[in-house]
Amino acid sequence: MTLAVKQVREIALENPASSRVFEQYGIDYCCGGHRPLADACQEKGIAVSAVLEAIENLSSAEPAATEVWATRSLAELVEHIVWKHHNYIRKEFPRLQQLAEKVVARHGNTRSELAQIQNDLEALGEELLQHIQKEELVLFPYISKLESAYRSGGSRPYGCFGSILQPIDVMLREHDSAGRLSARIRELSVDFNPPEGACPTYHAYYSGLREFIEDLHRHIHLENNILFPRAIEMERGEA
Repeated sequence: MTLAVKQVREIALENPASSRVFEQYGIDYCCGGHRPLADACQEKGIAVSAVLEAIENLSSAEPAATEVWATRSLAELVEHIVWKHHNYIRKEFPRLQQLAEKVVARHGNTRSELAQIQNDLEALGEELLQHIQKEELVLFPYISKLESAYRSGGSRPYGCFGSILQPIDVMLREHDSAGRLSARIRELSVDFNPPEGACPTYHAYYSGLREFIEDLHRHIHLENNILFPRAIEMERGEA
């Protein structure tokens, strides 16, 4: 099977470094990754050959530098997500809020998109803070207990839900919402490119937005495409 007809998420799973190429071209490999690469490129108006060439030209050292979580324990993956991605949100969102206030105060009267970006960032950040708290208090502890029971041959742990499918469905819908807000921020900021002559704070703000959203994409990819499917299989006894 050629890469062009493979699902974007499958390519990202097999070659984690390819996510950098997808970020470069604005191709969704997390929430909207369940479609062939060729279709994703067509929607963006990008030549699939250019994306394929970029993936082929990735340094041979790149995949080794990116942790392949598909074979690690779910407990380790959960710990990694909390340590790297949840903590990043808690630290970076307030910094971006401050930058947004400064940029809007200085340039908002001539750049109408800045107020909308600020509103979308506020909505995104507040949603994410609530989202990660639910994961840390409810879903992630259950997944760790589920894995422990599965490995030891014990009975399934008690959860305040009938099946893990219920909380995962909630998380997926919230990921979709975050994905829509992220896409709109990217569009309004013209792919995070400040206007000509923009001040250093403007550049720092857009650069921070880019990094925040790229980290969010990696975060959602780990959950949607690795953690959640494996947890569902484990609950069903199919892992």
